[in-house]
Parts: sequence; structure tokens; C-alpha cells
Amino acid sequence: MNPPSREPTSDSDLDIDYKAAGFSKRLGFGYRPALIIIDFCHAYLDIDSPLYAGVEDARASSEQLLKASRAAGIPVVHTRVEFQPDGANGGVFFRKVDALKCFIEGNPLAEPGPGLEPWSGEVIVTKQYASAFFGTSLASTLTTLGVDTLIHAGVSTSGCVRATALDACQHGFVPIVVREAVGDRDQRVHDANLFDLDAKYADVVSQDETLKYLHGLG
Repeated sequence: MNPPSREPTSDSDLDIDYKAAGFSKRLGFGYRPALIIIDFCHAYLDIDSPLYAGVEDARASSEQLLKASRAAGIPVVHTRVEFQPDGANGGVFFRKVDALKCFIEGNPLAEPGPGLEPWSGEVIVTKQYASAFFGTSLASTLTTLGVDTLIHAGVSTSGCVRATALDACQHGFVPIVVREAVGDRDQRVHDANLFDLDAKYADVVSQDETLKYLHGLG
């Protein structure tokens, strides 16, 4: 006799199956959060850009989180991608993805999206790879600031957001990914990655829940 199938038949069944197996536990917000705005630049917002992703709603949500974080007085980190003209400092990643040429130094597509420009004194992390932690001083900066929770906004869900959230977990920071404030070029990819992040590495939470938490810090 064949064993009963464990193949979920709906999103609800999938969620139940994962929770029954011990996934999707809540970590919760900590006591000393920071906000990280990941790579939210014109490359993802300019319709003529090869990286255009239709993520205007996520940009607006990120702007709300940024305003609330500043009002709460928590640390804010912005990331940007920048490569030298020949792409040598991008290694295999630059060779793999032609669209990364948008981030060769001096390209205006690499500049922050409207409403997301860094303020003086806010940390800017310049990176060449997906994770904001890889090859940067982000972990030591957050540790020095006493941060225990990293709130994630930005793009793309399946790429730099996912990689940064995974590394946040691996460096001992609670990763909070705000569902409305992250985006990807395809909804199916976006949803699948949020599901997996929430199951294994991070808490995926709503904008409203995050804003309520931030407002309570003020």
C-alpha cells in the first residue's frame, strides 16, 4: 500500500503542512531595531530600465517605513550597488546578470528612488553582491549600534532582500521583512520567496504591524 500523500492542495494546506512540521515560528520584534532600505533605486522604477519591476507600491510603503523610523529615532541603513566600469569587482555575479550594468559607477539608475534619499548621518552600505552583509561592514556597524532587529524593505524579494534577510539571521539579528515594502518583477517569485523566508529565516509581517511597532517606540 502506498503511503498517504503529503502534497498540499492549496496555500492554506501548505501553510498548515509547514507549521505542523515545525516551521514558521514567530521571532517577534526585538528592543533595538534598525531599518534597512535595500537597493531601492531608479533602476527598478524607471520603465525604460532593464531592471524595471513595477514596484511603485513597495516604494511608497518603504517611504512610509522610512518616515516612521526617522520619527522613532532608530538607525537607518541604505544600501546601493556600484561596480567599477569593467565590472571586475562584481566577479561572477556581474558576469551572470547583464542587467547589473545599470550599477556601473556614475549611472543615474543607481540613485535612490524618490522619497528614499538618505539623510545626513544615515549609514550607506555600498555593495557588489546580493547580501548587504557580504564583503561589507554592516554586521559590525549594527553590533556597535546595539541593534537586535533588522527591518527589511526594498528590492528584490528573491534577490537582495532574501540574501540580506538570510545573512541577518546568520549574524544573529532578527530579520523582519515587511510584505508591502518589498517587491519583485514577478508576483509568483515574490510570493514564493516570502513564504520560504517566513517559514525558515525571518518574520514576514504587514506594514500596519510594523508601523504600529515603530510608533510605539517614539
